[in-house]
Amino acid sequence: MADNRMIRDTACKEAVCIDAGRVYDSCCDKDCAENMRVYFCDRDQQIINCAAGVRPKKVEVIHTYIDVEALPFNRGYYSCDLTFFFEIRLEAYTGHGNPCTEVCGIATFSKKVILYGSEGNVKVFCSEYSGECADHQDMPIRNMPRCCVQVADPVILSAKLVEICECKCCNCCETTIPEKICHRYGGFVDPQEGKAVLVTVGLFTIVQLIRQVQMLVPVYDFCMPTKECCDNNNNDNPCELFKKMCFPVNEFFPPANANPDTGCGCGCVTKK
Repeated sequence: MADNRMIRDTACKEAVCIDAGRVYDSCCDKDCAENMRVYFCDRDQQIINCAAGVRPKKVEVIHTYIDVEALPFNRGYYSCDLTFFFEIRLEAYTGHGNPCTEVCGIATFSKKVILYGSEGNVKVFCSEYSGECADHQDMPIRNMPRCCVQVADPVILSAKLVEICECKCCNCCETTIPEKICHRYGGFVDPQEGKAVLVTVGLFTIVQLIRQVQMLVPVYDFCMPTKECCDNNNNDNPCELFKKMCFPVNEFFPPANANPDTGCGCGCVTKK
């Protein structure tokens, strides 16, 4: 039953029950993943073995593996084991006057986060509607919280070329790359001799523990679109469409500093 007092006090039409994901706990973090070993395919590893140095170019998070487990002696809390897979792009150079060669590899970083996700000991059964036959029944699942990880664009801070014996001293070689990622890049080699690349990456993350719950929310009205659909067919005159485009002023005249009190760009603040 809807709470009539809530409807009267908030001027909403009614209160309805919805099934939605509620964030029970979350955290944000700034990690500096140091000396991560970069794994290359056979061709790029041969280039690294002949290189005199490397220079970082770009880093991207291509996948994140998440495993959520309940803590045995702390009810309602869960351990979220996160493994990030980075695509590392580097420029390798063999000596003075020789052109740089771009190589691409994979690096991994793991961390653990403990968050509160409340308790739920029921099994969930769901069905998907099918118009031509019996509805498809999904496999039953435990009412466990769901971990969601948001990752900003990482920053590659450094890259260095070392011998394999130096790399083994820092225990950076103990990793396993999933088969799907290996297949995507054509496989990786783990040489026992030659050279290795160690990179340091800055990572910004937000981790959320979400549970599907039923909540009572006020409803004010239905959401009706206010924007009309634009008929963009091929019969339009291309010159007429071009006339509707705004003139790109910023392309010809770069914008000035929005805050004139910040000074001349030398780091000194000009006070009036």
